[in-house]
Amino acid sequence: MNRTKRLRKMIEGRGIIVLPGIYDCLSAKIAEKTGFEAVFTSGFGISASKLGLPDYGLITASEMIESVQKITDSVDIPVVADIDTGYGNPLNVIRTVEQIISAGASGIILEDQLWPKKCGHMEGKKVITSAEHAEKIKAAREAAGKEDLLIIARTDCRAELGLDEAIRRGHEYEQAGADVIFIEAPQSAQELRKIVNSFAGTPLFANMVEGGKTPILTADELEDLGFKIVVYPVTGLFAAANAIGSCFNFLKENRTTIGFENNLSFSDFQKIIDLQKYSKLEKKYIS
Repeated sequence: MNRTKRLRKMIEGRGIIVLPGIYDCLSAKIAEKTGFEAVFTSGFGISASKLGLPDYGLITASEMIESVQKITDSVDIPVVADIDTGYGNPLNVIRTVEQIISAGASGIILEDQLWPKKCGHMEGKKVITSAEHAEKIKAAREAAGKEDLLIIARTDCRAELGLDEAIRRGHEYEQAGADVIFIEAPQSAQELRKIVNSFAGTPLFANMVEGGKTPILTADELEDLGFKIVVYPVTGLFAAANAIGSCFNFLKENRTTIGFENNLSFSDFQKIIDLQKYSKLEKKYIS
């Protein structure tokens, strides 16, 4: 069974799907080895790690697709790709979707922000009309063709137009061909509950951003509410940045790493990057 069909089977199965946000090949491999069955490419994380820039619409389509390609090549589990707004009108969306499928993605998130977009938990977001985004979703579905690409339609209009409009848009986007509805940045547990109560049988997506606008709930709590997918998009990125910062501060202050507590050894890291696999290949082909 290919990765896209496996993702579809996960959506159709029981229980909530927990997706860690990853931003490069290393974080993807760690997620896979930890036991996650699928991962989500965080646009926030890729912008930060690839460009050293905020999620402010600064990353290009080609940069995003290149990152997704390398990530899908590095793991064997399904990858859900953040493709922002599709990088233009429906024609641009068609090209982006065709390329993201070629890059190996099993699913996409397509949002209705006005370009240049921003992280969903930042201030000052603007959205296009729902009719415009519905056409983008139809274009994405057409571009997917016979590929069973999972389309997650995201609306960011809660901040600008209110929750009721966000829910209305969710229904419109489902009618346009979206498989999963993602209402970004609800601001309370009551709003999360209202979203679930507004959709019957539609798979719903929740986004848990530490320090963001939505309260952090556990996966079990979100499952009890009725959500099908939850992503923790920046948790790993924040943890990695914090760990690197602590390490470099120690090195700067002490001019050595002796005494720095690091629970990951050189041999442990070799296992993460599959050194043993390539050592065997080297022995096989090099005399």
